[in-house]
Amino acid sequence: MMRELNSVGDGTVSFAAKLASSDSFKALFREGMVLVEEAASYLDGEGRDEAKRLPRMAALAYAAESMRLTTRLMQLASWLLLQRAVNEGELTSNEAMTEKRKVRLVEQDIASSSDVLARLPARLLELVELSIRLQARIIHIDRLLYQPQDKKEPVAPAPRHLEAQLQLLRTVFETA
Repeated sequence: MMRELNSVGDGTVSFAAKLASSDSFKALFREGMVLVEEAASYLDGEGRDEAKRLPRMAALAYAAESMRLTTRLMQLASWLLLQRAVNEGELTSNEAMTEKRKVRLVEQDIASSSDVLARLPARLLELVELSIRLQARIIHIDRLLYQPQDKKEPVAPAPRHLEAQLQLLRTVFETA
């Protein structure tokens, strides 16, 4: 069950709860919503045109990565909207827990191999990287807020293959 917004139960103030209702959360919310808008605009416009010019394997990877990007961003936007509703008093803690069960936050990595990723448009790769970073931040806050204190598990470091993918993205952007 979600802890009360200001306390962890022993009289101390929950850093996560304070963060979730702070100006930092408002900035995170704006960042997430802007990213959703930018991705939608890109995928419906320039991205669609770029995808048409890709070779078959790269076009398939583009389709897969764009679907994963869209799914990831919709999950994140749902979580952000839910948390904003809690912060603004539109939902109680119990209502938030019920609604949160409908929001499936899962760590979703890049699916394509690095050689295929290298052939994808730089803007798509940039949006994917930004969404993965946002996803990691939101999942971290979500765990701090909603996972019971006695059941908290240490957060595992990101898998090594993600580092390789991110390095590839950095390389692509440096050469673009």
